[in-house]
Amino acid sequence: MSGSALYETFARAPLAFEKGEGAWLVTERGERYLDFAAGIAVNSLGHGHPHLVAALTEQAAKLWHVSNLYEIPGQRRLGERLVDATFADKVFFTNSGAEALECAIKTARRYHYVNGQPERYRIITFEGAFHGRTLATIAAGGQQKYLEGYGPKVEGFDQVPFDDLRAAEKAITAETAAILLEPVQGEGGIRDFPMQSLKRLRQLCDERGLLLIFDEVQCGIGRTGKLFAYEWAGVEPDLMAIAKGIGGGFPMGACLATDEAAKGMTAGVHGTTFGGNPLAMAVGNAVLDVVLEQGFLDEVNRKALLFKQGLAAVADEYPQVIEGIRGTGLMLGLKCTMPNGKVNMALRDQHLLAVPAGDNVIRLLPPLTVSDAEIQDALARIRAAAKGLAEAASAAAE
Repeated sequence: MSGSALYETFARAPLAFEKGEGAWLVTERGERYLDFAAGIAVNSLGHGHPHLVAALTEQAAKLWHVSNLYEIPGQRRLGERLVDATFADKVFFTNSGAEALECAIKTARRYHYVNGQPERYRIITFEGAFHGRTLATIAAGGQQKYLEGYGPKVEGFDQVPFDDLRAAEKAITAETAAILLEPVQGEGGIRDFPMQSLKRLRQLCDERGLLLIFDEVQCGIGRTGKLFAYEWAGVEPDLMAIAKGIGGGFPMGACLATDEAAKGMTAGVHGTTFGGNPLAMAVGNAVLDVVLEQGFLDEVNRKALLFKQGLAAVADEYPQVIEGIRGTGLMLGLKCTMPNGKVNMALRDQHLLAVPAGDNVIRLLPPLTVSDAEIQDALARIRAAAKGLAEAASAAAE
């Protein structure tokens, strides 16, 4: 055997971390990195949060797995809490965001099937979307780089340009079942759908008998300063996929639905072996304990404003590096003037971890528990990286 035993599907940075403490990661050699990637918006409460650690270890000592052949009390409790806090009446637990999306897609198709319209299975999606890595979700996302080499694209997805509502309306046919979108595109480059667009899409779905599906895998669980991003527009979906932040670092996801949307999901039509396992449910409930605490989201918004203002100042100072700032809450993006890979490397050299995204953007996704001092520290590192890049570009131009 030559090289690594692992699939070569990740272009990994030459970094290995031994432990995490809040917003910090520590390498095997003791080097500290400020983590504003958060496992790509996963570690919503940072690393080693004491309440999450206690919930996981306490459950681990009792019971890990029993399967959905039996009642799982933690699942019932977390489901009820998500229903109480959202538009939803029903919840199906999964292990990942892609599985949550698969469940939403199947639920939407099944809804029309039980309504006597099995021909309604197609779903309209938007360019720049990222909905997962399964065969159905790469077809939904529609990005050629993810589809290439996997045979025929899964049937049933019609893509239109980002926020082009006229194109979306034109794409509706007698076979259309639903419209699917991320209220804030993450992989697509921190692009928000305008509130008016979300309202119009809700109206369009109501007029044409379609289901509206939101993918809040990345922008949910407090990331934008509300529990879910759809709340900013005052628009409720029929189905929603969540994951990432709800597990605080433990793999889990969920599909949320109204009673009406979920009416076709009866015993035996869908399932999961690991979804909703006792360990995941213990952690998910612990995450909600913190995020739903009074004042928590107010603090996220206050910190977001502090961070965004600081980033705007850096962008003003170094326009040859950063063109502008995007995003809501602690889901922020640096629209880069120079290649984002180069900017990301410069940030890493400053021991700040961020995440590249589409549209030449760098995502900044700190834990929701980040402190004011850590935000100022991050701003100093971003400014130092921008200064170094600007000086190098100036010297090269001479």
